[in-house]
Amino acid sequence: MNFDFNLISVDEYTLTLFSLIKIIIVLIAGYFISRATQRSLMRFAKDNRRMDQRAAYSIGRILHYAIITITLIISLSFAGFNFTKLALVAGALSVGIGFGLQGIANNFISGVIMLFERNINVGDVVELQSGTFGTIKEINVRSTLINTPDNMDVLVPNSEFLSAQVTNWTLREGLVRFRIPFGVAYGTNKDNMRDIIIAAANNVETTVNIEPRYPTRVFMTGFGDSSLDFVLVVWVTHEAAQKPTKTKSAYFWAVESALTQHGFEIPFPQRDLHIRSGLRTADGNKDLS
Repeated sequence: MNFDFNLISVDEYTLTLFSLIKIIIVLIAGYFISRATQRSLMRFAKDNRRMDQRAAYSIGRILHYAIITITLIISLSFAGFNFTKLALVAGALSVGIGFGLQGIANNFISGVIMLFERNINVGDVVELQSGTFGTIKEINVRSTLINTPDNMDVLVPNSEFLSAQVTNWTLREGLVRFRIPFGVAYGTNKDNMRDIIIAAANNVETTVNIEPRYPTRVFMTGFGDSSLDFVLVVWVTHEAAQKPTKTKSAYFWAVESALTQHGFEIPFPQRDLHIRSGLRTADGNKDLS
């Protein structure tokens, strides 16, 4: 079979069957090399405790972009692309970006910046200014995949992580502090109540309670209309932070159970209704009923 058969011949450009086969082989090889590199890095990070898996993911994505770029350049050379005309192509692309690809270019560059800065990593628990909350699962070319506590996958444009405020709950460390407000009646023995609440919170399985850096504490926050106001401050694990509703519910449950079991009153607002007699009716006469 003649592999030098011309498939495309336009002016000075000619694409042969052999060149097309080489392009396909290079693209497939580049894809598998990229996948193998990323898998090897993740496997190495899992086996080597000194290397963070989030760092391995970021390095793998950067290598993926580099391998794909090199693969495309080699494919273009096999296709007979004249790199001296690169300036013309870049000019045409810039016009295209200016008219309709600003968003794609912005999201791609934002994704690369995120991978290099590593302030946002896979596995982090984040809360966006838009209200989206969840765990980052993937950082892709155009968007970032966030899995919410309700197990819904949300695709967020990468540019939102750079242009808006982002709260990263687990950037430096995997522990998160939760605040659980509650109130007790006036006249309560505060010291006794505090010890009971701390003991109840420490019995919750997600509590860390490592002295002196991650202690469980109870603070008094004010005088309410019908109660003394307190807040339970407790450190929880990374896994618990990914399910904030379930975690807070567990501590509210423990606080209420401890207060009830030990006879502490949990007050609630009460209103007295006074009915005045002798009010005038609509016709101006007194209502004597």
